[in-house]
Amino acid sequence: MSILTQLKCPVFKAEGIPRIDENTYILRVDGMVKAENQFSLNALKSLPFSRISSRLTSVSGWSVRAEWDGVTWNDFIKEIQLREGANHATFYSHGGYTTTVSLKDLNNPRVMLVYSVAGEPLEAEYGGPLRTVIPNLWGYKSCKWLVRIEFCDEMRGGYWEDRGYTRSGVIEPSITFDVNTRTKRQINGGEITEF
Repeated sequence: MSILTQLKCPVFKAEGIPRIDENTYILRVDGMVKAENQFSLNALKSLPFSRISSRLTSVSGWSVRAEWDGVTWNDFIKEIQLREGANHATFYSHGGYTTTVSLKDLNNPRVMLVYSVAGEPLEAEYGGPLRTVIPNLWGYKSCKWLVRIEFCDEMRGGYWEDRGYTRSGVIEPSITFDVNTRTKRQINGGEITEF
């Protein structure tokens, strides 16, 4: 049981909670790439492993710090040959949820493709078997149940963006509920590193 379950971290499931077989799971990478790629979960686990402590912060008013396990975006992108002009990535979930993030925002050492949390499997409720964690943007930019990454040359809408959330996903100054300590905390905007 991961710390997310232990802390009773909120579960958001715009498309329900899919059950994905880890043995047949495939992450497809296409769009503005020189060659399309497919990665099984085992192939992703064979890439350089990282465990990074960072916060996932929801626009709905809560934030959780965890030790996320997986491959950093900067290590993952080394496996992909982008075509000239690619400057965004659109992430697709198993059920069709999408969100687009600029490659500039993804070029953060704490952005990850996550498959476990502090050594415990990432539960389906929290996006398992694979999700992104993008701590410098609101949580709706961190796609759960990730099955496809499409590289493109433009910012696009997405599930929440088409319902009024910003396309950039930049964390704004506000008050958030820290799930770890069960206290309300002021946040200054941008990635939360102060607690």
